[in-house]
Amino acid sequence: MTPTQVLSLIADRKIEFVDCRFMDFPGLWQHKMFAASEITPDAFEHGLGFDGSCVRGWEAINEGDMLLVPVAETATIDPFYAHPTLAVICDVKDPVTQKTYSRDPRSVARRAVRYMTESGVADRAMFTPELEFFVFDHASFEQTTNYAAYHVDSVEGQWNRGLQDAENMGRQLRAHEGVFPSPPSDTLSNLRTEMARHMQQMGIGVESHHHEGATGGQCEIDLRHLDLVHMADVCMIYKYVVKNVAAQHDKVATFMPKPLHGENGSGMHTHFSLWKNDQPLFAGKHYAGLSKMGLHAIGGILKHGPALVALTNPTTNSFKRLVPGYEAPVNFAYSSRNRWTAIRIPVYSHDPDTKRLEVRFPDPSANPYLAFAAILMAALDGIANEIDPGDPVDQNLTDIPTETLDSLPGAPHHLGEALDALEVDHEFLRAGEVFSEDVIHYWIKYKRDNEVDALAQRPHPYEFCMYFDA
Repeated sequence: MTPTQVLSLIADRKIEFVDCRFMDFPGLWQHKMFAASEITPDAFEHGLGFDGSCVRGWEAINEGDMLLVPVAETATIDPFYAHPTLAVICDVKDPVTQKTYSRDPRSVARRAVRYMTESGVADRAMFTPELEFFVFDHASFEQTTNYAAYHVDSVEGQWNRGLQDAENMGRQLRAHEGVFPSPPSDTLSNLRTEMARHMQQMGIGVESHHHEGATGGQCEIDLRHLDLVHMADVCMIYKYVVKNVAAQHDKVATFMPKPLHGENGSGMHTHFSLWKNDQPLFAGKHYAGLSKMGLHAIGGILKHGPALVALTNPTTNSFKRLVPGYEAPVNFAYSSRNRWTAIRIPVYSHDPDTKRLEVRFPDPSANPYLAFAAILMAALDGIANEIDPGDPVDQNLTDIPTETLDSLPGAPHHLGEALDALEVDHEFLRAGEVFSEDVIHYWIKYKRDNEVDALAQRPHPYEFCMYFDA
């Protein structure tokens, strides 16, 4: 929609409030609601004022004045408010310089697309993430000076098998066997359908939905592909819908990568392709039907993989998922069918329009604007420098000699290691000033100060099991 059409929609639907949404630096939606009468043509050009010093990772209190600039094409009726409300995603502008704010993640994504088009390599970067999530019947957690605990529960959980458990009806899923069970074992089919319907009503293309591999309510709703910025927008709407529908049914949804020990974690396998003049640039006659450009894009992503992980897997919990044994890619290699590699080339179809890369290491805790922009920049670096990805690894993991496996570059083992890699290797992100030095520096600082160090300084409950009798 255009601003004029948005204003007409506000009048026609008797909208009372407009919910202006924007991203904080780590990747959560924030919002401020304005009376519908405040949304004028001027608001779409000059913006609406708010205090940016309250937002995680943004300005100091003496530099807090910021502007929210509604993006008309993102406007949609919000289905969860009691009063007629229009939701709209906003860009963030500095009122002094009148430029987009450098730490606004959406502006980083838009700069990545602009850099791509100005380079002449492609005119569209298409993304399709597979966001996995858990739906629990109960979740609680607490951390104090002398107490630390968490508890999650689900009627689907394979741990709920006790004879005295009132919820034990013999329908619990077996460990690691949660993919595609039919009801009544899959207790969440209707809930996922409701989520998907809301997404469709909000203009999101949904392909399918299904139960995922873990017990305890792991789910996935699959989307239609979109260009980079719009898909990042959709990811945020996706999370918003999933969490709100779960809450309406007295459940709770989480995109935390690894909430259950011993079960599969939640990934965000990201399908990615480049196009120019409506032609798919990754389709060709080389390995797995790829073009040279497609292979060079793989080379760039693999070369910069450890640094990318700091943005695509940006939580300490992310690395509980990136371990052997759960289909998570711990070695940076590529293959046409092997799902444990960092990059897979799907072979479902021989249609050139479907040729794409599946980047398998990201997880849904990522800020999608930063994650997708970083993947694009790594691919463009590989294309510009014709980086050879090496040989594919098509063998079964168990058939690969140990010395060969050990020689493959691996994913970082923890968030601190990924941040170290980003600190050393980030020039590919700096190209075209897509990621400013300030954004990279502050991302590393924020993650170290508020997450890596914060966790390292606290006793872990399992340490009491291991060491209390020392």
